[in-house]
Amino acid sequence: MEETARSAEHDADRPADDVTDAQTPGFRLAYVPGVTPSKWVRTWIDRVPDVRLEALAVPASQVEALLHDGGADVAILRRPVRSEGLSHIAMYTEVPVVVVPRDHVFAALESDEALTAADLADEVVLHPLDDVLGWADPAADLVAGADADDEASPVLPGRPALERPATTADAIELVAAGIGLLVVPQSLARLHHRKDLTYRPLDGGPEAPVALGWVTEEKSDLVEEFIGIVRGRTANSSRGVAGPTPPTPEAGKKGDGRSPSGAKSGGKSGQATKGARTASAARSGAKQAPKGGKKSGKSVAKRLGKSQSMKGRKKGR
Repeated sequence: MEETARSAEHDADRPADDVTDAQTPGFRLAYVPGVTPSKWVRTWIDRVPDVRLEALAVPASQVEALLHDGGADVAILRRPVRSEGLSHIAMYTEVPVVVVPRDHVFAALESDEALTAADLADEVVLHPLDDVLGWADPAADLVAGADADDEASPVLPGRPALERPATTADAIELVAAGIGLLVVPQSLARLHHRKDLTYRPLDGGPEAPVALGWVTEEKSDLVEEFIGIVRGRTANSSRGVAGPTPPTPEAGKKGDGRSPSGAKSGGKSGQATKGARTASAARSGAKQAPKGGKKSGKSVAKRLGKSQSMKGRKKGR
């Protein structure tokens, strides 16, 4: 039992190519780069100890095909989900950040002080082919022709590079070389962390919603159980492989016709649960409020100029 638990937790933090085991897994969880599934893996181990879980790191562009091909039972992926026949539930939303060299002028801003699209107007902004923020590609739109029914994609700020990097990892290398800047979800900035790079929030940029997906017609009891884990259901929930929840004495005492689920949720218990979810989302780089960092009506130049002026006064004293 302990060996199985250690194996599943270790698999959750390893690339798919490293997950090699002759034993056929009982349940397969795919996840895209930037996602850290360890929290849900640990809950699975505690709740369904007899079913081995295998965690597979999969490129965002391949995860939906993997589900359709039966290579995974569920997947933590990025929205929008474009394939037909897949169902999904929202999990959390990440804020976009701008990755810059540590010697760039933007790095002088406070870590929670947000940049804007206007701040990037004179910067070369890289657009990797595996982009997950859904930036519009003007060249591709011109060739394919715009569809009036399609929702408008956000326009990449700044000046375009001569070529698009093949991957986000390639784009990170170009940022380190001083070729340009890169806008990615915060979790990807952390995944590709380098000592010579840093990042700042981008106010008004496209958010990066994360969801749990599965094949609609293959929603087994184990899939339902994992959905419950993601949604925070207790082990005694009536859904999934766990048994039904026994009625409580308090539930039968209500005389106003409301079920326990219809009761008000503004009490201390609801606040505690909300606080726990907020703390958990913060650790995974999820969006906590529509702030995107500190906002300021002033340009970066004015903000940095004021900061440098204050430093000069202190030094003069």
